[in-house]
Amino acid sequence: MGQLFSSPQSEHQELASSFTEYFKKFKTGSKIISQEILNLIELRMRKGNFKGAISAINDALKEIDSTSLNEAVTRETGAGKSSFINTLRGIGNEKKGAAQTGVNEETMERQPYKHPNMPNVVFWDLPRIGSTRFPPNTYLEKMKFYEYDFFIIISATRFKKNDIDLAKAISMMKKEFYFVRTKVDYDITIEADGKPQTFDREKVLQDICLNCVNTFRENGIAEPPIFLVSNKNVCHFDFPVLMDKLISDLPVYKRHNFMLSLPNITDSVIEKKRQSLKQRIWLEGFAADLMTIIPSLTFLLDSDLETLEKSMKFYCTVFGVDEASLQRLARDWKIEVDQVEAMIKSPAVFKPTDEETIQERLSRYIQEFCLANGYLVT
Repeated sequence: MGQLFSSPQSEHQELASSFTEYFKKFKTGSKIISQEILNLIELRMRKGNFKGAISAINDALKEIDSTSLNEAVTRETGAGKSSFINTLRGIGNEKKGAAQTGVNEETMERQPYKHPNMPNVVFWDLPRIGSTRFPPNTYLEKMKFYEYDFFIIISATRFKKNDIDLAKAISMMKKEFYFVRTKVDYDITIEADGKPQTFDREKVLQDICLNCVNTFRENGIAEPPIFLVSNKNVCHFDFPVLMDKLISDLPVYKRHNFMLSLPNITDSVIEKKRQSLKQRIWLEGFAADLMTIIPSLTFLLDSDLETLEKSMKFYCTVFGVDEASLQRLARDWKIEVDQVEAMIKSPAVFKPTDEETIQERLSRYIQEFCLANGYLVT
């Protein structure tokens, strides 16, 4: 006679397999926790050490939340550095807390700018290297260079020898740096207006790149990646390429936080955020399920609703569909806010209807999520 009930050991193996199979869907560079931690969680489940598996999941999620990311940006005066920082933070140049813009602005001290939605992500506006107050021989020490995760060196014309020397110093510290040439839209406009008969957009961009490359060659440095950007048209030129490069170069926890901080300017960024948050939701649900070892849905309690509502508000902010973002879109598109809201698939998740309560609706959403993503959640 066959067994009527599965053994605890087979249940352990099934849970471990379901965990492993879920994360096989994601490439190594897009996973929100390291493969080493994933292997540890799987091993503990196979041994029936659910408490240890829960602890490993929760520790990983806590480390994500507590991990800071410090990005340093330095440039010559008038290069559009402040606008670049504001663009990365997803705020307008005239908004409260924005980095000060203007050709006469000159940073005299290093200045931190926190991301409005991700406070652990901080952009540091550094003074220009080579100025009287910050000569090259003391610049690294005064700017506390070991505190930053990577460096962005910005120019609106040619990169100077001081920029090259700075890159060499950063490289010696085993840190990443990126050269960004701003205001290429301005260069293209000037060229198009001045030479309407012979204007060639791609050739202008190639000439800008070659100009930068020659500077590096003249100073005896291997040609680094150069990103041509426009702070006004961030979907164009190399801005999306730069974002993808930064994401791929960062370690796992920092990568996740940086990704969530990015402005929603391309389908690629939005999809990366979706895949990242999808994993987090699944991990939190899996940990909750392990606590009960009941593989069926349970009733949602008031505390669950409070947690879910808080999470939903965060997700709306991350994807730029919170109230403030919708109002900004409505202004940009010159339409009413309710017209923008009508484009959202689920604009009123937490509003009861005559057909179903909030609990019933969320339970239905969770069930649909489980069917699409495999074993989940209480």
